[in-house]
Amino acid sequence: MKLSRLALGLSLSAPALLLASPSALAQTLSGTVTNAAGKPLANATVEIEALKRVTSTNELGEFTFSNVKEGDYTLHIFASGFAHLHEHAQVQSDNAEGANFVLARSAIEVIDVHATPMHLSVMESATPVSVLSGETLRRQQAATLGDTLEKLPGVQSNFHGNVASTPIIRGLSGPRVLITQNGLDVSDVSRVGPDHAVASEASTAKQIEVLRGPATLFFGSGAIGGVVNVVDQRVPTSTETRGEFVLETQTVNDQKLGTFNVTTGVDNIAFYADGFYRDSNDYETPVAPDIDDPDGAHVVENSNEESNGFTLGTSYLFDQGYVGVAVERFEREYGVPGHSHGGDTSVFADLEQTKYQLLGEYNFTNDFLQSVHFRAGYTDYEHAEVEGGLVGTTFSNETEELRVELLHKPMAGWRGGISLHYKGSDVFAQGEEAFTPPSEMEMFAVALMEERHFGDFLVQLGARAESVTLDASSVLLPELDAHEHDDEHDHDEHAHDEHEHEGSEFVRQFAVDQEFTPISLSAGVVYTINESYNVGVSLSRSERAPSASELLSFGPHIGTRTYEIGALFDLSEEGEFVLSQTAIDLETANNIDLTFRKTQGDVGFVFNAFYNQVDNYYFQEETGLFAESGHDHDHGEEGHGEEGHDEHSDELPVYLFGSADAILHGFELQVAWQTTDNLKLDFFADYVKARLKDGGALPRTSPMRVGSHVAYTLDNIRADLDITYFAKQDDNSTFETETDGYTLVDASITYDIPLGDIDLSVYLSGENLTDEEARVHTSFLKDIAPRPGRNFAFGVRGYF
Repeated sequence: MKLSRLALGLSLSAPALLLASPSALAQTLSGTVTNAAGKPLANATVEIEALKRVTSTNELGEFTFSNVKEGDYTLHIFASGFAHLHEHAQVQSDNAEGANFVLARSAIEVIDVHATPMHLSVMESATPVSVLSGETLRRQQAATLGDTLEKLPGVQSNFHGNVASTPIIRGLSGPRVLITQNGLDVSDVSRVGPDHAVASEASTAKQIEVLRGPATLFFGSGAIGGVVNVVDQRVPTSTETRGEFVLETQTVNDQKLGTFNVTTGVDNIAFYADGFYRDSNDYETPVAPDIDDPDGAHVVENSNEESNGFTLGTSYLFDQGYVGVAVERFEREYGVPGHSHGGDTSVFADLEQTKYQLLGEYNFTNDFLQSVHFRAGYTDYEHAEVEGGLVGTTFSNETEELRVELLHKPMAGWRGGISLHYKGSDVFAQGEEAFTPPSEMEMFAVALMEERHFGDFLVQLGARAESVTLDASSVLLPELDAHEHDDEHDHDEHAHDEHEHEGSEFVRQFAVDQEFTPISLSAGVVYTINESYNVGVSLSRSERAPSASELLSFGPHIGTRTYEIGALFDLSEEGEFVLSQTAIDLETANNIDLTFRKTQGDVGFVFNAFYNQVDNYYFQEETGLFAESGHDHDHGEEGHGEEGHDEHSDELPVYLFGSADAILHGFELQVAWQTTDNLKLDFFADYVKARLKDGGALPRTSPMRVGSHVAYTLDNIRADLDITYFAKQDDNSTFETETDGYTLVDASITYDIPLGDIDLSVYLSGENLTDEEARVHTSFLKDIAPRPGRNFAFGVRGYF
């Protein structure tokens, strides 16, 4: 990025030249960082990119690197509220002039991404990137990952009763959105169903990143819709003592939250610890007319939660990098709304996960390799669905993963490297609601990503090849009594006695061994128009192997209130489910992104427009048939949303996974205006149109949104106001009902109290202040679990 007001120079001293020794080539690189008015910027970060050496400016804006060898380097300089600066610097023994680096103001916060070894940020990459960090992350953090991220442009939540929401990116979710922790798969079963919680905690995270486009190539075909990377410091890279803590209580569900994280160290050994505890009751919804209690407030039954976790990590730091290990224990017990048997016995999920991570980096001094980054992880995950004190169904996932990224030094102007990736997972489900059989997945991949500047153009290229195998030794094809509700048969004919049904049912069992070779390619260009504007275009072609649940499912999935049957099966003309004779194809997405950005000044914006054609898009199709669930499930008054479903309360609609070509297109807009030093205004909008190529909308597509945020600071006080409008969604698939629009109003006020080495903040926040009844169109539970009503939170947050 170029600045017309930039005055370049380097302060190079070489006292070692007075000594006749090999250290004569070691110089000192120093300088000063200021804003456009010449005011020094303290705590600005300065990095020598090739050496991975980082320092911060002092109160006078000064920085110094010692023992820098002669040569050409690129400095990366950034500070909160300013645009990033990349400038070339030549270190020579005879250069003794000072340096003054001027950073330009940026209304949109520019934050670096940790998910990839190459430099990416919101304003500088060809790929669309969003990052939630700092005070904004703390203000928006929620009990679930999807609800935490839903105010980011292009990201919405599949809100599942406040207990298990996952993110939706540009209309895509589930197996198409990969969720990682420090670049490694979180390895839960949240991608299998919306009632399965994500085993990751936002309250202890440093930042959360959302990536689309070429950057996802480093993660694999499972990231065809995007990557959500939760970043924390569990493997610390600094021995500086720092940390934070939060204590909070909420009114809508009587939630109590306590969380902390701390980093410290001695000499070259760094230590990290974090922990959290959350306890909440069933949440209240806005007052609405009710037959039995027209004046009473609604409560979503079975939406309570109790969770806790802790992480311990340590690392060894050395001149060329670091290596460290961390272990995390995560436990969560939460109700499953809409899932109760006989109307009395509530069902809750008991989740336990132990995660080990080994992370490291080594920077080379030879002429070819620049650095190697390695990440290894092992995760042991299990959650049981408990009813009446007995375990009904158990889900488990045991995963091993290894990623090694080799970055080379600039070659003919090109920067980049190669990624080697292995992941193996063993997913097991057992019980009466285990709708997917046990399976093993193994993936080997190699990926390449390169970039080069050609004057004002930045070119980014990527490619990835995978070998994916999916093995399941015991796939079941039962004889299913599926029928229509408007047939002439009396319903009692289908209400078999359970024991008699088990004895007469014919079940075929067979093994499945599928192999796939997904290939993905991407290319992006960013053109810097001038100091303040750039425009980018990104093209990608990504292939994805279908997941085990999309292929092998055959059984009741109570979390979605459906009877799911995988794409490996088909419905014959005789109305029976048989093995499909259609070949299982890769899902292929052809995507184009256009981006226009204003990067500097008191007004900044990012506008993204995208068009994504997905061939062989796997989705669930309504068959019009119903099958017994095996239980008399309480689904609320409306059941699955079908009239007359109450008289068939022990049955579920049958959905069959099929594939068809689909098109998703839309836009995201973010505008920020720093009106004064005290007042900042933000505006965002997003829209996605998701349809089948041959006609018809895809189910549960995110509605259009328009939102605004006002932030005002004065001395030690900060006030925030958010207003978000969700449009009515009436562009629906077959058997899907429309959802009314609504407006959410949130506000908060924070008072900072400096206490020596601790910066203490006391805050009061309110959500859904107008107490509006809001039903989420993307939710499977929209009829029985609307968003929470008016909620107030009071908390204390401290930094040290």
